[in-house]
Amino acid sequence: MTTSLAHHDSHGDGHLRDGMEASSPLELVEVDKENQNYASVIRTPATEVLDPMESSDVEEEERMEPSGRPKHAGFWHHSMVNVRLHVLKLWARTVYVVDFDGQVAPYLDGTPLVGPQIVQATEAIAQSNRPHLGYVTLPPSDFNDDPVAVRQAIYDFKAYAAIIINANATALLRQAVEQGNSSYDPNGAVQVIYVTARDQTTIPTYMVPQFVAFEKAMVAKIGSSWAQSVLQNSTLSPETVAKAPQALSPAIGFTTIDLRPFGPATVTPWVSIGLIYLIIIAFFSFSFFLPIHMKYISPRGHPPLHFHQLIIWRWFATVAAYFVLSLSYSFVSLAFQIPYNNPPASPTEPAINPNAYGNGTFLVYWMVNFIGMAALGLACENVAMALGQPWTAIWLLFWVITNVSTGFYNLDLSPGFYRWGYAWPLHHVVEAEHQILFDLHSRIGLNLGVLFTWVAINTALFPFACYLMRWKGEREHRLKDLKEKEWLTAMSRQRTNLGIPKKGS
Repeated sequence: MTTSLAHHDSHGDGHLRDGMEASSPLELVEVDKENQNYASVIRTPATEVLDPMESSDVEEEERMEPSGRPKHAGFWHHSMVNVRLHVLKLWARTVYVVDFDGQVAPYLDGTPLVGPQIVQATEAIAQSNRPHLGYVTLPPSDFNDDPVAVRQAIYDFKAYAAIIINANATALLRQAVEQGNSSYDPNGAVQVIYVTARDQTTIPTYMVPQFVAFEKAMVAKIGSSWAQSVLQNSTLSPETVAKAPQALSPAIGFTTIDLRPFGPATVTPWVSIGLIYLIIIAFFSFSFFLPIHMKYISPRGHPPLHFHQLIIWRWFATVAAYFVLSLSYSFVSLAFQIPYNNPPASPTEPAINPNAYGNGTFLVYWMVNFIGMAALGLACENVAMALGQPWTAIWLLFWVITNVSTGFYNLDLSPGFYRWGYAWPLHHVVEAEHQILFDLHSRIGLNLGVLFTWVAINTALFPFACYLMRWKGEREHRLKDLKEKEWLTAMSRQRTNLGIPKKGS
């Protein structure tokens, strides 16, 4: 299924004229009428910072040495803050640009027009100092001259998106005006590939608007130069050209292919904010079940249980509780009619709501919730036993905030400080559940590996936390008994000083 990102003006109103301003951030502003070369530049509103490497509050002479050379600055210098963020975003939001136009048989004859101009524009943007999507031009040979392999690379998370100029982009355009092909589709020239379900916030918010602006600029640029060259070509029959007006304007267009759209909308809580309940439920299970577990060591009509056996019982009982609680949590998603039995789909074709494991998707979804709750909950158990009140409340805030900030927001777009978030449990729960529900590129082995590591570490710490809690409890009892004994001694002295006889005397 293909959809177009932008509507093209068939009457050519979208073409820019000399002296006109346009609302798109990427505009055609300069025309070399003599050579028919069109230059595209980034134009930003006056309120925006044009260059992230420049700071308006630093005077030019302060940035220069007496010899005239620019002064060097350290990596963490305050003047480097914008460029650090800029470079991180360039690294993260890579967009492959692959030009097949006229480079793959049987379209090797003729000089390509569409592909080189798009590549030239993206390279000019990539070399600019202004924030952009991080375009990277790659030859078709990197993908075995197969556009489908480019789609596979995007599906495999090699990049966030790709712009593919089809091999027949120029050939079909020329054929349309030469033969009057009324069925010519301008949108067949270029493909834009991405996977919205990979990150339902980053791609629609940051990338799609950039693609729309770039598409408008390129349609205006190529369409204008192409229309002028066609009209100046005396060998072309006006009657023939008139049969395919779309080949004259807009001439080319972009087809957007979203390999995995994000939907339905009701799935949003189950891959984002709803997962906070995994932490909350696991955290409060400690205070709910602890009084029940302590009955084993309270000698009320029975001898107290060996403490090491109590530790084993508590661990198994806690994990069993997570097993049932995670199932209950997973069942709630069924009330929102989230699909769990759709078959997987081809990684190179768009698909609506495919599930990674077919009829077994719900079982895998439940198991991820279970392991995730165990990873999150056992950490809460250990901290609650080791610290006690009121520190457990502060721990809950810390645990929720750090997991939410690194799980629900794209770490690729964040400063390097947040790289520790790749090791946090909820990040891998979110990533695994995206993969399960939308049939994305699978990294579930990595995700479960990190979660099991958290479970293993907290299981190893569990006995120490239990002994620490017992030691703290015994210490509190000793201090309480000591204070009570001191109080009784003081009262006895006061009775003696007042001449009050002791009881029983």
